Amino acid sequence: MDRELLDRLGEMHRDPYPHYERARQTDGLVRVDELDAWLVARDADVREVLGRPEAFSSANALKPDVLPSPAALAVLAGGFPDRPHVVVSDGDLHRRLREPLVRGLSPARVAAVAPYIAERAAALVGEFAGQGSVELMSAYARRLPGEVIGRVVGLDPADVPAVVEGGQRFLELVFLPLPEEEQVAAAEAVVRMQHLLDGYARDRRARPREDLCTDIVVDVAGEGTAELTLDQRHETVSHLVNLLLAGHLTTTGLIGTTVLHLLRHPAQWELLCKEPDRVPAAVEEAARYDTALQGFRRVTTCPVNLSGTELPAGADVFVSFGAANRDAAAHARPDEFDITRAPGRHLSFGVGAHACVGKGLAREQVQATLRELTSRLPSLRLAGDRPVTMLPMVLRSPQELHLTW
Repeated sequence: MDRELLDRLGEMHRDPYPHYERARQTDGLVRVDELDAWLVARDADVREVLGRPEAFSSANALKPDVLPSPAALAVLAGGFPDRPHVVVSDGDLHRRLREPLVRGLSPARVAAVAPYIAERAAALVGEFAGQGSVELMSAYARRLPGEVIGRVVGLDPADVPAVVEGGQRFLELVFLPLPEEEQVAAAEAVVRMQHLLDGYARDRRARPREDLCTDIVVDVAGEGTAELTLDQRHETVSHLVNLLLAGHLTTTGLIGTTVLHLLRHPAQWELLCKEPDRVPAAVEEAARYDTALQGFRRVTTCPVNLSGTELPAGADVFVSFGAANRDAAAHARPDEFDITRAPGRHLSFGVGAHACVGKGLAREQVQATLRELTSRLPSLRLAGDRPVTMLPMVLRSPQELHLTW
């Protein structure tokens, strides 16, 4: 993708909702040059695509917007090659790769880690509660999800910052037009993360524990303590990278957008402070209104008609959860942020075979965040002199979120 298209794509990501509205009002599907794909923007169409994995493959789900430079690719060659993982697989392979994640992120596992989430949310808010102001993304939103998924996977807390950095730099590397020196620095952070996780995989093979890292190693290599083969190490690292990226980056974004929209609607923030029982509903409305992950790509495996548009085999489509969540056919007053609305069937966590297995863990963290902030900082407000800019990528998140009280 050339630089002009990348710049236009970045601007679209900063505020995609007008583009979505135009697509929903147009007969059939709209081909969007910036996405290099057909945009699927209606709730019914998104559900159809997600419900037909045999016709809409996930093989291109994480297709990058940017091809790293030769210098960055040379650095990445010192790490681990990408292998099929749950996000980009289909059929029996997808079901096999998904199973340890379903077990590892089950409601019982989430309930077991909930006290830790509450403890860390309280401690992180406590670090800035007496200061009168904070930049929430760096002080809190990028820290809590990394610590939580690290706990579930079985990471030493001292290693979590390197994993969070590696995940963030990976996103920047494949979605932002960085200067070459920044691409190289990002690639180096990714490779450090991969080697760190490889160490965990080999350790858990020799010394199994009750954690998700061990579960993934067993799923890849079976029971036993024989050393992992190089191929098994590659596969395990690929699974762990995908899990950790999905486990902290999307939740970071959802924490940021949830707080942002509540504070942009002061009456609703005040209502939430007075009636904390509304916290779960507030999280669902924030997820519907401005979901963290705006969508995934799919590629057709055969000729298919979608919404009256004939698509050949091999056609790229961008399945937009964010657009479907603002579809008036599915949600009354879709462009209004209203935490008092009756919960609806939003698509922020997907649906069908690829529905997000970590949605319970994400919800628990955002709810814990709101309970802490509303109870301890009820006078919280956006810093008027620091406008909010969204990251120019498919993952919706404020770059910075300056708050005061």
